Amino acid sequence: MRHLLSGNAAARGSALGRARVRLPHALDVEETRIAPGEVEAELARIHEAVDIVRAEMHALRQRLHGALAHEVGEFVDLHALLLDDPELLQGIDELISTGLYSADYALRLQRDRIAAVFEGMDDAYLRSRIDDIDQVIGRLHAALHRREADLQGVAGEILVTDSIAPAELAQLQSQGVVGVVTAGGSPLSHSAILARSLHLPLVVGAAQALLKVNDGDVLAIDGASGLVVLEPNAADLRAHHKRVTESKRERRELNRLRREPSRTLDGVDIKLWANAESRDDVTEAHALGAAGVGLYRTEFLFMGSSELPDEDTQFRAYRDAVIGMTGRTVTIRTLDLGADKADKTGLALRDEPNPALGLRGVRLSLAREGLLHTQLRAMARASGYGPLRALVPMVSGFEEMRTVRSALDAVLFELRSEGFEVADHVPLGAMIEVPSAAIALPDFIGLCDFLSIGTNDLVQYLLAADRTNEALGELYSPLHPAVLRVLRDVVRVANRRGKPVAVCGEIAGDPMFTPLLLALGIGELSLHPATMLEVRRAVRACDLSALRAAAPALFRARERAGIEAWLKAHSAH
Repeated sequence: MRHLLSGNAAARGSALGRARVRLPHALDVEETRIAPGEVEAELARIHEAVDIVRAEMHALRQRLHGALAHEVGEFVDLHALLLDDPELLQGIDELISTGLYSADYALRLQRDRIAAVFEGMDDAYLRSRIDDIDQVIGRLHAALHRREADLQGVAGEILVTDSIAPAELAQLQSQGVVGVVTAGGSPLSHSAILARSLHLPLVVGAAQALLKVNDGDVLAIDGASGLVVLEPNAADLRAHHKRVTESKRERRELNRLRREPSRTLDGVDIKLWANAESRDDVTEAHALGAAGVGLYRTEFLFMGSSELPDEDTQFRAYRDAVIGMTGRTVTIRTLDLGADKADKTGLALRDEPNPALGLRGVRLSLAREGLLHTQLRAMARASGYGPLRALVPMVSGFEEMRTVRSALDAVLFELRSEGFEVADHVPLGAMIEVPSAAIALPDFIGLCDFLSIGTNDLVQYLLAADRTNEALGELYSPLHPAVLRVLRDVVRVANRRGKPVAVCGEIAGDPMFTPLLLALGIGELSLHPATMLEVRRAVRACDLSALRAAAPALFRARERAGIEAWLKAHSAH
């Protein structure tokens, strides 16, 4: 029987397929005791399972390329770190050895112990790590019974589940899964962001999905509206086919824009930079006609190895990016580990009480002796091969920028003395993502050659709202009046000092926000290559002079609804 289920749109696209229902993560394992003589065999079983899952994680990490290496890799690495957590493994061994529990039941008991600790934490981000624990435990349980983890997809299926991890999305899509529906989740989660990059239709927050849908049911989902149709009728099928046809036509039209300028209706060129972290990303950015690389992430060099990358390793990666852009500027961000990005070397702390406010970004680079110096040397050496800029993340004020500026000047002098060919000047920029940096910008903008606004963190810190917390979905929004006023003030300060400013957060790659950002005076956007053509189309549909003339109405809005109404009235589509 046909049912219409409502959820939240998270990743555009239309999908039709058979339902594959995965119930919430839980180990339904009965208490089982073993004899003392069976302890060694049970310990061997669980240790072998750990080795199997560790090998799975390594194999998945090796298959990731380009943008996926960053967007999925950090979660794969986190799961690998959990596997090596002595609290997890020693606890299981103790339950088997002294409690005489089976490996299965010890796994369940240890999972419940750890989950109880996480659930009792005040920090919403740390509470959300229970999902990662469940993902790892689920894989271990599957390995104990020498079966595939509950992650295998079949071509033509639509997964219906309570939640989805980023690493799962990438793997399921490669297996032919055509869409995902979750009972929980947020359109602003990491998984939703990744789904948009993968062009995998995703509907989140469909609370009734697990109650109404059974394995094998046919579903039609619309990732743009958030609607899910169970057992679609003829009219639903016609609507689905129409959306698919329109989507194909849209892609053809977008592909014609690959070599077209990012120019408004009234003839103003807007710079569209690409976010990248590998040679594949750089190649794609070049092919799409990007102005350059506006954000080259360096974390991937640190997250995939148990040893810190040395200067030559970093230099080769940065040099290849510069060469690949053939004269277009590459902006390399210094290390931005911390918060939800851990590494295998122990460089980033794993047990901070509040990681989002902890030792991350430039704070970590300055706290670890030699870390920043090595990275700046590698960047400066790469500058000898083409235009390169250095970007500093998580800046909070004058002192940090002064320290990095002095370090960069010293490195350039040092390398010239050693006979290296380096640029006469390596522009240095600050990421504006901490509210104090936005407020204190007049004090340190003289130390900057350019600015890049990281709206993801700026919105989170400004509104004190975790973007992955479903309960705060209505609060976390770049359309909050306070956010727009901060963006306006940053642009004004930059313009007065003649410093270019770009937006590199998630909203830069969403064409819905393009008119608003242009109205605020933003002339540069740095975004994922997957959305560049859509944003270019939005830019070409905008009349910049009209948007700037209408901008004052944005700042008269006292609530989000007023800003949404402005956006609707000035939509580029």
